Amino acid sequence: MSADQPTVLVVEDEPAQREVLAYNLEAEGFRVSKAANGDEALLLVDEDSPDIIVLDWMMPNLSGIEVCRRLKTRPDTRAIPIIMLSARSEEVDKVRGLETGADDYVVKPYSVVELMARVRTQLRRVRPATVGIRLEFDDIILDSETHKVSRGSKPLKLGPTEFRLLSTFMEKPGRVWSREQLLDRVWGRDIYVDTRTVDVHIGRLRKALTQHGGNDPVRTVRGAGYALG
Repeated sequence: MSADQPTVLVVEDEPAQREVLAYNLEAEGFRVSKAANGDEALLLVDEDSPDIIVLDWMMPNLSGIEVCRRLKTRPDTRAIPIIMLSARSEEVDKVRGLETGADDYVVKPYSVVELMARVRTQLRRVRPATVGIRLEFDDIILDSETHKVSRGSKPLKLGPTEFRLLSTFMEKPGRVWSREQLLDRVWGRDIYVDTRTVDVHIGRLRKALTQHGGNDPVRTVRGAGYALG
């Protein structure tokens, strides 16, 4: 499975519901990790930070609302979108869920098609390249749907790894990515690759971006990693 596929963490204590959600998300092309309770969810977030969380409210011991509250108060997990699932349909419950930090609120029973659409809507904010959105930075244009990149209207030839690196950079221009973060995002956590490999591919990306001239937009931040712009 490709490392640039977005990861969805499904947190649901009902096994049948959990498997149905996982099946449909995988069919849509997402990587899926599963948690049966709130404590397991928090552990999984620390081990493999997901791109988005689908979180059931009503769970024994640690409720979904408490998991949401904890994740949204932590600087390192605050930006992960959370879609809350709940059988509570009262407006006061929906307001409480959203005020706790949930990015969306879906009432059970729900349409799987609608839930998939809501997942994609949230991903559009945090991983736009993975849902076919065209990204632009200065004179560089990356079309994730056609897998084409151009600079100053001239097409650029990029290998698949360089394309994923550029996608990552262009989703968050200015953000400094460490080598380890780039390995996780571009190669995947389950593949062992030496951090020096990142430097090699950054070199190839720089060469590709300047193949028709122009300045090198990739910035090396000493002791920290790389950034675009």
